[in-house]
Amino acid sequence: MKDIAEIVGTFARVGYLKPAPGTWGSAAAVPVFWALTEAGGFGLVAFATVVVCIAGLWATQVMTKDATEGTEEHDPSEIVIDEVAGQWIALWPVALGAQMMGVESARLWPGYLAGFILFRLFDIWKPSLVGKADRRGDAVGVMLDDVIAGIFAAIGVVILAGLAHGFLM
Repeated sequence: MKDIAEIVGTFARVGYLKPAPGTWGSAAAVPVFWALTEAGGFGLVAFATVVVCIAGLWATQVMTKDATEGTEEHDPSEIVIDEVAGQWIALWPVALGAQMMGVESARLWPGYLAGFILFRLFDIWKPSLVGKADRRGDAVGVMLDDVIAGIFAAIGVVILAGLAHGFLM
């Protein structure tokens, strides 16, 4: 089971890439998100995100079983499945927007770029609720801080899209 947890937790070993494994995990999540969006639209990516969150929580619990709570070991850098979940949430507005407009999601490429940058910003900066979740020091906190960062980034993507298209001016 530990081998399967490692494959899931490191997103097929992407988490071992250096430097900045979290950024590599987020970057690897984007083309997978695009493929899921093209294959099944927003419904599929939303379902896949829930699956990734559940599988990620399990994998993180297995991989950090012997870690001391509240230490750096509770969130090893090679665990990037949390970044995958957060990155996908950050990109939800892109998938939903493409589906609503009936276009291929790649046409909304500025949304992909904004979602990636905003998610990395919130994940690294850890403002407000993101930092509070991270300080839990357990597997739930490992996943939850990135989910919240993804939500913040998704809100930012919607705001930027509104500004770009003149809806919020």
